[in-house]
Amino acid sequence: MFHARSFSVAAAVGLTTLLGACALQVRSDVNPRQSVATCHSYAWAPEIRDPRARQREEANPLNAERLRAAIDSNLQGRGLRPAAPGAADCMVGFEVGSHRYVDGFMGGPGWGWGVGWGWRRGYAGFGWDEPYVYREGFIAVDLYDAKTHVPLWHAAVTQDIAGLTGSKAEEKINAAVAAIFTKYPT
Repeated sequence: MFHARSFSVAAAVGLTTLLGACALQVRSDVNPRQSVATCHSYAWAPEIRDPRARQREEANPLNAERLRAAIDSNLQGRGLRPAAPGAADCMVGFEVGSHRYVDGFMGGPGWGWGVGWGWRRGYAGFGWDEPYVYREGFIAVDLYDAKTHVPLWHAAVTQDIAGLTGSKAEEKINAAVAAIFTKYPT
């Protein structure tokens, strides 16, 4: 017999579990000796480029502008106003990129049964599979005291935007930055 109430409860639990698994993972850190309360205005920190770093194909300057716009919106939503670099209380920096992870090796000796023409045949073998390599994208935002250059706040979210363009990139960037700013210190 079909119970609509039981089905509704099971569907709600399943949907909650699924959405929880898709939640963005944000890591945040605050300088305990400083406060972001001193930040009333901000400017963008100069970009630092490592000359040894090779340009990656996922480095899309349009996504960098989308990221900058999302950070601007969130900072202004918290009452900070943009200012010239020499007049700002705080400096804002961001980074977008990815890390490659290697997750163990699979393989080793094996045995089993197979099927041949008209008769069962056994087999044995030894193999070594490739490691499982995956890429994890991230977006990070940093806030510094403009005068002393002391870091005040750092937050990063696991979000891969490599290869994304247009509205899909904007949607993922806005969601990632909104998640980051849930950890903004008050």
